[in-house]
Amino acid sequence: MAKEIKYHEVYTTSETQKLLKISSSTIKRMLKKKLIRANKIGGQYRILGKEILRLLSPEVEKRAIQSYLRLKQNVVDKINKW
Repeated sequence: MAKEIKYHEVYTTSETQKLLKISSSTIKRMLKKKLIRANKIGGQYRILGKEILRLLSPEVEKRAIQSYLRLKQNVVDKINKW
């Protein structure tokens, strides 16, 4: 049974990892690239539920797809100029 993500709840990286069903290396990469905002408290990251929900929103997915398509077009344009 899926756990409900609460907007104002504070989650650890391992809890976030379980909620998103991703590996520990993926959560570390997301934090490093600032794809998910977190606060570091006592050497450990804490993530607000609203950040997890923002990450799961269809709007974020749309922006990611648009970003990918722009990058792909730039690569194609550079190759065609060769």
